Amino acid sequence: MIFSYNWLQSFFEKKLLKPKKLAELLTMHSFEVSEVKRVGKDFTLDIDILPNRGPDCFSHIGIARECATLLNFKFQISNEELKEDKNIKAKDFIKVEVKGRKACPRYTARVVSGVKVAPSPKWLKERLGICGIKPINNVVDIANFVMLETGQPLHAFDLEKLEGPKGKPSASYGAGKKIIVRFAKKRERIVTLDEERYDLNPDILVIADAKKPVAIAGIKGGIIPEIDKKTKMVMLESANFNPKIIRRSSKKLGLKTDASWRFEHGIDPNLTGFAINRAAFLIQKITGGKIAQGLIDFYPKKVFPKKIKLDLDYVDRLLGIKISKSEIKNILRKLSFKLTETRSLSSRTVVVEVPTFRLDVSLPEDLIEEIGRISGFQKIPAILPLVSLIPPKRNIDRFWENFSKDTLKETGFSEVYNYSFISQNSAKIFGYQLKDLIEIENPMSIEQKYLRPSLIPNLLKNVKENMRNLGEIKIFELGKIFRKYSPKKNFEKRSLTGLIFKKEKKAENFYELKGVCDLILEKMGISNFWYDTYKPTPAAEGEPRQGREESKISIWHPKKCAEIKIDHQEIGFLGEISPKILDELKVGNVVIFDFDFEKLQKLATEEHEFRLISKYPAAIRDLAILIPLEVRIEEVLNKIEIAGGSLVRDIDLFDIYTGEEIPEGKKNLAFHVIYQSEVKTLNSREIDEIHQKIIKALEKEKEWEIRK
Repeated sequence: MIFSYNWLQSFFEKKLLKPKKLAELLTMHSFEVSEVKRVGKDFTLDIDILPNRGPDCFSHIGIARECATLLNFKFQISNEELKEDKNIKAKDFIKVEVKGRKACPRYTARVVSGVKVAPSPKWLKERLGICGIKPINNVVDIANFVMLETGQPLHAFDLEKLEGPKGKPSASYGAGKKIIVRFAKKRERIVTLDEERYDLNPDILVIADAKKPVAIAGIKGGIIPEIDKKTKMVMLESANFNPKIIRRSSKKLGLKTDASWRFEHGIDPNLTGFAINRAAFLIQKITGGKIAQGLIDFYPKKVFPKKIKLDLDYVDRLLGIKISKSEIKNILRKLSFKLTETRSLSSRTVVVEVPTFRLDVSLPEDLIEEIGRISGFQKIPAILPLVSLIPPKRNIDRFWENFSKDTLKETGFSEVYNYSFISQNSAKIFGYQLKDLIEIENPMSIEQKYLRPSLIPNLLKNVKENMRNLGEIKIFELGKIFRKYSPKKNFEKRSLTGLIFKKEKKAENFYELKGVCDLILEKMGISNFWYDTYKPTPAAEGEPRQGREESKISIWHPKKCAEIKIDHQEIGFLGEISPKILDELKVGNVVIFDFDFEKLQKLATEEHEFRLISKYPAAIRDLAILIPLEVRIEEVLNKIEIAGGSLVRDIDLFDIYTGEEIPEGKKNLAFHVIYQSEVKTLNSREIDEIHQKIIKALEKEKEWEIRK
């Protein structure tokens, strides 16, 4: 907002600081001054007034009051007495009716007759011009001048252009003209002073005469009762409007004015009388008009100063510095606050009476802020607070979740986040009984009707939506699944599920995912895991088993799935999904693992057995064996480890073959057996002896055949 330096100087007898020094002082204690500019013999100060200080500082008097406080100067406001003409009375010319008291808490009006409308004097034009307002005529310019000076918007009407109840009455009609403050009627219109037409509605407050709206309340006047060269009688309006209503009206009409801007921030209702008297005095002085006796004042609920108890010790505690009692009192008095001390209160407590123009002050903290900024916030030392740096408690659940996610991401998997819901159709495809699912009372859509009992359905949906564009998909999700124990009891637990999809179906996909499962378990410190044959059975009583369904349809492929176990406890599944489900979804070549993460976490440990890397070389021997299809690979591995003893460092299954050359009902397994000692280099004879020992142990099984 632009302020005139010379205008501010007019409120003081003493000389103000130079413009730039004054700008620095205001910036340090009150508001930032963004620019100081010389204009002719004057200077302009562009001051960024904070919104909460609009009610008292959107005016030259407000900024002058701040300067007086900061410079400790005596502040003086022109308050000339009005000379009313006792022969004419305002009530004979105008009657005011306010229909919305909440919308218009106060409405004041004065009548000035015999005015001579002409161009404004030079000093008035200069003061308006420097603040960016174009001079129009002496009456309108005075209204704008008083707004810039006091912060109270005013409006001047040509009284003779207003209509009364009987058309165009004169003073002989008694009540004369009528002003009504009301909300607009449907389809009412108004043409404003800038000749713009606006359609009104019942949410917009207007100033109307007996027939029509003559101004948009608090925003802009209408063109019909405008002041022109023929105007002889002026009705001055100085009102207080509800900020919310003015803001709403301004937004709906797309019309912003100096007046609406001030009303939107709130204005002291007690300011209307002072401002209208100031304007009437200047009109009388400049135009030679006569002021009718009496102030028409609608003010049903008067606003009085607030009183706040201020604990002076609390001032020191909140600001963090010691300010003397006398300095606190002096600051508050300079800011126009009144202080009283009562016997019932301690000597360190004062009662502060807040002037009504300080709408932003209602709490002791507000007063303390005023004390701090005037005293100088720069005086408060920068002291870092003393705090205890206590590390947060370790969240073991979050630790293992992040640990397993990081492990999968390192192997090339991407994490997905799906909604925790499935549709009724999806439940049907996967064979879930609806009575076992938890139904949402108010689902967002039909696709999100039930809480998910497994992560698999939504992961397969991800594959279906992306398989056209991607040749390979490796994704996983760690999240909660939900099922029912009984009609009144539900359970939820975390599940870790991942899959590999490749357009070309290969047996290696299963073993690749098996290797991923092995890596997860080994990194979590779980060593005693093994893979068992999958046998679909009904779920046991209590908590449903991971991957098992109570329905006749099983999720898993009956011949291409394995149960992952630790000792004899089932912790998950690895394999392909039932062909019936894949056909329904039109998805293929998918291998999935599904872990019960709650069980996995309980068995996980960060402690790992440390084994030195042997400094002696390792030797590899290949071994091929023909066994029946029903024999588990785990059995073969166990026999090799037992026969080889501690010198067998590792066994790697690198091929499974069931082609035409293999007898029916048989499969060929090929292993790399790695031999290594921790104490010496093994020679060929020693390695051959151990290898032959392993072969003899395997050949003891009747249907097993070592291929040479």
